[in-house]
Amino acid sequence: MLADTRDITATFLFGRQTKGGGHEQHKLEHHYRLGFSRNMHVCFVVSNSFAVNAFVAPVVRALHARGSKITLVVNCSTGQIESDIVSMVTTIHIDIARQISWYRDLKALWQLFRLFQSGQYDLVHSITPKAGLLAMMAARFAGIQTRIHTFTGQVWVTRQGLMRWLLRRLDCLMAACATALLVDSASQRQFLIQENVTSGERLNLLGAGSIAGVDTHRFTPSTQKRCEVRASLGLSPSSLVLVYVGRMHHDKGVVELAHVFSQAVEQLPDLHLLLVGPDEGALQPALAVLSRWPDRVHSVGLTHQPEAYMAASDIFCLASRREGFGLCLIEAAAVSLPSIAYRIYGVTDAVVESVTGLLVPIHDVAGFSQAVCTLGQQPERRQKMGETARTRADEFFSQQHLVNAWIAFYDIQRTR
Repeated sequence: MLADTRDITATFLFGRQTKGGGHEQHKLEHHYRLGFSRNMHVCFVVSNSFAVNAFVAPVVRALHARGSKITLVVNCSTGQIESDIVSMVTTIHIDIARQISWYRDLKALWQLFRLFQSGQYDLVHSITPKAGLLAMMAARFAGIQTRIHTFTGQVWVTRQGLMRWLLRRLDCLMAACATALLVDSASQRQFLIQENVTSGERLNLLGAGSIAGVDTHRFTPSTQKRCEVRASLGLSPSSLVLVYVGRMHHDKGVVELAHVFSQAVEQLPDLHLLLVGPDEGALQPALAVLSRWPDRVHSVGLTHQPEAYMAASDIFCLASRREGFGLCLIEAAAVSLPSIAYRIYGVTDAVVESVTGLLVPIHDVAGFSQAVCTLGQQPERRQKMGETARTRADEFFSQQHLVNAWIAFYDIQRTR
């Protein structure tokens, strides 16, 4: 349970336009007493249960401890919500589809509007793109006074032509319907400003970034878990293990990671690849290249203990094409793992290049493979990077700090 801290300091980044038309970032510290967040009714709107468990659950626990009433709107068909959270919220199922579906989307918009029309909510907060668009529009039409959306990465970054333009315009619409906006990294904030999605003054960053931080008590190095997982997978203590934890999807670069492994394994005699997460992109045919090493590739699927598989590994790899921040990178850092990832916005906030990990140009499979070989052959460097990553995660991205800043942000919005 998070500490019920009354007096806290929350740090927000905000932008000011300069005379030359550019933007500067400034730090502003707000000192105040928590109070408005007590006994209010918050409605979270999220597309899937994974986002609920990863991002919303920590703040739900903190709000519940403060006596707030919480409604959770989610597509319940996407999986189970953590059991303790279920008892703290009123859960409402609305079919919010990940892909564009005009009938389902309009139906969901109408259902959200009718829900918000009841007038019982003090604040509506949406997370994930589709949920954000529908919730912010419905909340505005229904007259909800405090409407907050958190950007978690832009779907249209990897798109081209008309579809990119359309999806970007929908983000602009969503931003216009919200009364306040949060981003999960400074580089994402700068990207949204450059793309004219909204003004810098409206984009707020809590602390150093991420959405709800990382539970550094749960995600921590563990010799016991390392030994247990390696034994269950048939891995020797000396095996070099690359790990990916997350959705198995093309946008996450899992197919490219397979090609990275296929190149690096030629130079590293005892290299293994550990894939942890649900196959949402039906990637098995595309991962056929891995069939050449059946004893070196280990697919776990969905798990509720990602920290155990991280603890059993040596290097965290993320070949994602788009990230708002990359929570998995900070979780890996908390377990003292160095990371290798593409140098894209969001990721550059989670990984300090050559300090807590290595970054390579996007789609540079050969460069990524070389980075794997470099760290794979330098155990002392891996250890030093991992220790530094752990210290940084604990200092800047602890869950308690981020959750307190999140609730503090609610207080500020409700006093305006």
